[in-house]
Amino acid sequence: MTEFQGIRFFTTSWTLGISAALVAVTAAVCFLAWKRSGYSAGQGMLEALRLAIVGLVAVLLNQPEWVQEYRPKDKPTIAVLHDASRSMDTQDVVRKAADGGAAEPQTRRESIAELTTSEFWKPLAERFNVEIAAFSEASSGAGTNYAEPLATALERFSSLRSIVLIGDGDYNAGPAPSSAAQSLRLAGVPVLSVAAGSETRLPDVELTSLDCPTVGVAGKPVRVPFTLQSSLATERVVVVDFKTSDGEVLRKEVRLPAMGTATDWLYWTPKAAGDYTVTLTVPKQQGELLSDNNTRTAPIAVRQERLKVLVVDSVPRYEYRYLRNALSRDPGVEVSCLLFQPGLSKRGGGNKDYIQKFPSGLDELSKYDVVFLGDVGVAPDQLSQEDCRLLKGLVEYQASGLVFLPGWRGEQVSLVGTPLDELCPVVIDTVRGEGSHTDGPRKLVLTEAGRKSLLTKLADVAAENLAVWDGLPGGQWYGPVLRAKAGSEVLAVHEDVSNEYGRIPLLVTRTYGAGKVLYMATDGAWRWRKGVEDKFHYRFWGQVVRWMAYRRNMAKGERMSFSFGPEQPELGQSVALDARVAQASGEPLSRGEVLARITAPSGAVETVRFAPPAGEGAWGVFAATFTPREPGMHQVRVSCKETGDTLEPPPIFVQGSTAEGIGRAARPEVLAEIAQVTKGRVVPPGEIASIIESLSKLPEPPPSLRRMQLWSHPAAALSIIGLLGLFWVLRKRQGMV
Repeated sequence: MTEFQGIRFFTTSWTLGISAALVAVTAAVCFLAWKRSGYSAGQGMLEALRLAIVGLVAVLLNQPEWVQEYRPKDKPTIAVLHDASRSMDTQDVVRKAADGGAAEPQTRRESIAELTTSEFWKPLAERFNVEIAAFSEASSGAGTNYAEPLATALERFSSLRSIVLIGDGDYNAGPAPSSAAQSLRLAGVPVLSVAAGSETRLPDVELTSLDCPTVGVAGKPVRVPFTLQSSLATERVVVVDFKTSDGEVLRKEVRLPAMGTATDWLYWTPKAAGDYTVTLTVPKQQGELLSDNNTRTAPIAVRQERLKVLVVDSVPRYEYRYLRNALSRDPGVEVSCLLFQPGLSKRGGGNKDYIQKFPSGLDELSKYDVVFLGDVGVAPDQLSQEDCRLLKGLVEYQASGLVFLPGWRGEQVSLVGTPLDELCPVVIDTVRGEGSHTDGPRKLVLTEAGRKSLLTKLADVAAENLAVWDGLPGGQWYGPVLRAKAGSEVLAVHEDVSNEYGRIPLLVTRTYGAGKVLYMATDGAWRWRKGVEDKFHYRFWGQVVRWMAYRRNMAKGERMSFSFGPEQPELGQSVALDARVAQASGEPLSRGEVLARITAPSGAVETVRFAPPAGEGAWGVFAATFTPREPGMHQVRVSCKETGDTLEPPPIFVQGSTAEGIGRAARPEVLAEIAQVTKGRVVPPGEIASIIESLSKLPEPPPSLRRMQLWSHPAAALSIIGLLGLFWVLRKRQGMV
């Protein structure tokens, strides 16, 4: 209803003074002009009009506005917003019992239950409408978002007068709540915050991650990393149990520091192909109050493999011969070999695994999972620029692996400036293109990263592995390497040779696009057979091939393959999907419609449409992204309209958000900041009853004002222009113009 309307002026001492002076001077001038005319009636009307125009300008200088006040007919609203997320089930609220002692701890949800009932707010019913609403329900799985309910409160509740915000402050989704509170402050809506929960985390051991790969190979070890987090006051040695769905059990002891985190891993060798579910469990520790976060489960698909490997070299040097033997004797590898034999007029035929020329097109090259590039370069009788471009695309888009194995001929120096130079993990020394020799055998020394890598794992125990590498025979030659490029990972360095950049890197890896690259700057790996035959040499190269081809073979059909990353995504984390599709001829599909039908654990179905990278569709790589909204197993079915092929890869297992867990400390400082920003107050847990009194003392909401600025209104400008025109016409009639 409208209670007031009228004109209001917004004046200053300057505008009042100028207006008064302007009117006074104009009045004096008008009187003198009228007097000189002998007090003519026409002149008097003209001067009166002049004075009226100046008077109107003087009024407008003081910014007059037509103001109307409106007071709402409905009652103002009090919004009671309470946190309903999973963290509110933490049992850490201790209140005194009736006899003065400590009562049984309550959950945070139980401690605020009284405030979520309409009965508690009845004393305010006469003056206010009280609306109770929950936010961030545990069933939604989307985390705790304090900003969203605050940001939408003004639109959601009519005539909002105040907000009572109840929760533990432990938000893990959305922007900072204080940013949303700014709009409430501008609207004059204070927030009364009620914090629930202890600021100290409960004694707990939590299994925060289980990063099991989604695909494994029968008979080959699978590395399963995991992370434990402790809020116990003392250091513990915990025994982690690893169980598979076929009944196999592994155990490992982990030293868990007090109030700290431990990351470790174990190795499991699946005996047969099939779909498995693995479970990692930490037994409940003495003094631990929560045990529902001590277990994680993940799926893994184990397959019999058949990897296709291409080995390219110039001459049959020792490194090439023993590498070829190692790969050809591996039952999981199908090897093809190519020797350029520069300088010979005719090449030999070789065995059945030899090919006569480098693969000439995408359809031939894209079938290889890993390519070994030996002592070869760009030359008329070796690689061409087009071959280098195809190899680069094979790694970047087809997720294949590429291994650089330089030799004493120095042919790889000619790769500098080609497309392969971009993905090479080291900077090649073009001055010493043929490498360098030493006066005696020199070993490879593992770096910290090399000690943890699966590539360099030649023994199952870390101490034994270091002893094995220390005992391996060294080489007397190393390749033309200046330093590792940024983003590369150095696994091993030269025993004693260094330059201005440090030790010479001899074993370097990097990820490029969807694939992996390895540079091995020594041709002495064949010497590792000394005294032990094939034990370490075969194991090393077998691990290299499988590590580099892993992502490409996550899910592979006859003409379609599928991969995703990260392998064990968290809830709400974006997942990158890649589908590689080939035509019936084997040539990669350049354009087409590729879809993935993803079924969540609840049965909800989402269709994701893939798109080829701009300008790179010839590689048959189709990319998409998917954001899971539920934890658990997500079934995937990939299809291509043009080829008619379908593929059902292993499911994507989404881990529940570790951010929204039970047992974490409350964050009352978040609620206090919201109250401070909105000019509200924090209500201590022991003073909950005072909320009613605080709200009942709220003043009536200020009236809403509707203003019309007369001083800048178009009608004011038109009035002045019209009066000035009339003044000019009258002056002409008086003969003054």
